[in-house]
Amino acid sequence: MTSSQHVYEVTPRKDHRGVDLISDALPFGRLWYEGPNACSNAIGYAIHYSRAHDAVIRVYDAASNVIETHEHKSEFKEW
Repeated sequence: MTSSQHVYEVTPRKDHRGVDLISDALPFGRLWYEGPNACSNAIGYAIHYSRAHDAVIRVYDAASNVIETHEHKSEFKEW
């Protein structure tokens, strides 16, 4: 991982239905998604937010095992 790369972790919550999106790139540190599309919505947000920097997105199951990994290269274009 390079120093300009950010890590997003999509982890299930224990106290609510849904998932958290945690990232060192977000100023407030955490987002929470719920509902049947929670995981895909969290991944979509991480991909959208990482347009300006390289990112790794890790998706965890309830037992804290990594079940998906996405590497996303920045694609932000300033006009």
